Amino acid sequence: MKHDVCEVTCYDEIKVKRVKDSISLHNTFSVSKMFKALADGTRLKIAFALSEEEELCVCDVSQIVGCSLATASHHLRLLRNMGLAKYRKEGKLVFYSLDDDHVRQLIQLALTHEKEGKILEPSN
Repeated sequence: MKHDVCEVTCYDEIKVKRVKDSISLHNTFSVSKMFKALADGTRLKIAFALSEEEELCVCDVSQIVGCSLATASHHLRLLRNMGLAKYRKEGKLVFYSLDDDHVRQLIQLALTHEKEGKILEPSN
């Protein structure tokens, strides 16, 4: 018998309606796409690197993450297409930065949460 599942079905109609109404005001699909983009370990490392520095060129990112220029560029492009990063070109170099401080805060908050031991490996 599982201990983490209700044994009977009953719910608070007022709470359920209030939360469903609140959820309907937000684009949860868009937010889930952002989390999906950051769910990749390499992209999260890149996003963290960009949260540590104001901007980095693709070559910097490649060296930090330990991947090819093509791989770094691919991941940076995906972060840009998801609205998490932006870029500027200077001569032959392309520099990336986080799109805004909300992205930086999200990454820092998640890493603080992990540091506090709140994120554990899933148990089967």
